[in-house]
Amino acid sequence: MPSNPVTLQVNLHPFDAPHAVHTLAHHIRVFGEQVDEILFTLDLHPTPASRYRADDYATRLRDLRALLGELRSRSPKVRVVEVRYDKGSIREVARTFVGRDWLPKKAYNGSPFHAYLFGLREATHDFVLHLDSDMMFGGGSSSWVAEAVEHLRRDPRVLSCSPYPGPPRSDRRLFNASELRRVSTDPPAHEFSTLSTRVFLLDRRRFERGELRIPLCQPNLAGRATAFINYTPPYLALEDCMTALMKDRGLVRLDFLGTPPGLWSLHPVYRSERFYRELPRLIQRIEAGDVPDAQRGHYDLKEPFFDWSDVRARKTVVARIGRRLNWAAAGLRLRLHALTRKTDPTSSP
Repeated sequence: MPSNPVTLQVNLHPFDAPHAVHTLAHHIRVFGEQVDEILFTLDLHPTPASRYRADDYATRLRDLRALLGELRSRSPKVRVVEVRYDKGSIREVARTFVGRDWLPKKAYNGSPFHAYLFGLREATHDFVLHLDSDMMFGGGSSSWVAEAVEHLRRDPRVLSCSPYPGPPRSDRRLFNASELRRVSTDPPAHEFSTLSTRVFLLDRRRFERGELRIPLCQPNLAGRATAFINYTPPYLALEDCMTALMKDRGLVRLDFLGTPPGLWSLHPVYRSERFYRELPRLIQRIEAGDVPDAQRGHYDLKEPFFDWSDVRARKTVVARIGRRLNWAAAGLRLRLHALTRKTDPTSSP
């Protein structure tokens, strides 16, 4: 166990129910003995018009609540909290992380903003390991969390630590990774000038002390148009705002494998019925290290490790245009509703 207590904090939305039934137990197997608290934060705030909108909301919410209740009954470390969106809660979170009395509920693309920071603030312990609920991990290290805490304590340049991005190659090459600097080859470690909200471990006290403040950055003209169409606040995603902070202050994200056997992450970009059906077997293979060479060096789940042909068949230009039109129509309906009721359910404090 690390000398400093750590909270594992996982964001959840009803959208996540089909994969969470398999991934949350996986997260507990990987990190349960390395942390002191396991906090699941359940976000029920609607996303009006984007890829983050969930179909069958009520059914998925029912399934997710049942799953969380079962996990809580199995472990005294597990705690479940619903994300609060009242003015007082938003003000407290905003003051802690951005130094204001307000922050957006969502980003321009519909991704969570307040919910991420609410989870960090709600954690019992100052060192918080955040995960998106679809992340998967291989390697099996039982000491990675303690090593990450030590990196944060030793080097103030390091804002956050993350497991190695993808199963490592023998030459330690990373594909599709920009703005990195290799700091170690054996075991491999890289510094990045960007942050990803998929997975990170940080020391919350740096924000509570006022040492760091996250800027609220606005998107370019195309992004502002997207916000208008989607009826979402015109602010960049949290990870982009935190990246702006890092570049302004000269901070880095450290991705490292750690002491053998190490720990690495893998992220599924797409969703499909085949993916949900085969996910248990996929997690078994990842935990066992049964990974094809073609996947090594990639942090997103790729073929031939998993067959995405059913997803690729749906990702036609016509299908993408249709989805965008549906999102625009949903945003327009909400905007008209807000005008008649004089309310703004998505972006008002």
